[in-house]
Amino acid sequence: MNLLTLFRIVAFLEGLSYILLLFVGVPLKYLGNDVTLVKLLGMPHGFLFMAYIAFIIVLRFDTPWLKKHFILIAIASIVPFGTFIVEHKLKKQLK
Repeated sequence: MNLLTLFRIVAFLEGLSYILLLFVGVPLKYLGNDVTLVKLLGMPHGFLFMAYIAFIIVLRFDTPWLKKHFILIAIASIVPFGTFIVEHKLKKQLK
C-alpha cells in the first residue's frame, strides 16, 4: 500500500469522524445532554486530523496535485465534507 492510498483512507476516515462529531455527537451533547459519542469519537478524530495534516505536508513534495492545491486541501480538513471532496478528486488524479 503506497502513501497516496493510505492518505485517501485517512482523508475518508477523518471526514467521517468529523461529520459524526458535528452532526450527531454535538447535537446529542447539547440537546440530549449525552456526551458519550463526543468522548468516544473525540480522540480518534484528533489523531485522524493530525495524520491528515501530516500526510499533506509529506506528500506535497512528491505529488504535483497536492503541491498545487496544498492550501485548499489543508482548509478542506476543517470544512464539513471537505475531505471527501479531496479524496474523490485525488482518486480521479490517480487514474
